Amino acid sequence: MKSPRVKSLVIGLTMAIFITASLGVADEKEQVIRITAKRFEFSPKEITLNKGMPVLFEFGSMDRMHGFSCPGLKIRADIYPKKQNLLRFVPEKAGTFPFHCDNFCGTGHEGMVGTIIVKE
Repeated sequence: MKSPRVKSLVIGLTMAIFITASLGVADEKEQVIRITAKRFEFSPKEITLNKGMPVLFEFGSMDRMHGFSCPGLKIRADIYPKKQNLLRFVPEKAGTFPFHCDNFCGTGHEGMVGTIIVKE
């Protein structure tokens, strides 16, 4: 019969391995999309995602504060200059969804738009 100390060690190691493996799998499946905002455009303007696949948006601004709003997917973020802004989500429905800057950034702001395409 194993001592309680050995049992605790085995359980602890098993949990650590399980947690580490789980984190590794999640990271490998997550799609990372880098989006740069600057007057008066997003890059990229078109983003293709897969329904049900976790996504990490990494936002950056090259000049001033911008906003990222995609009402059809119910996602929104502020994009600050000189700071990486992260947003994680899982697209739950397929379709084409427009996004736009929702922080006024000057003349030309209304043209700061793009599209997210979510495939089945």
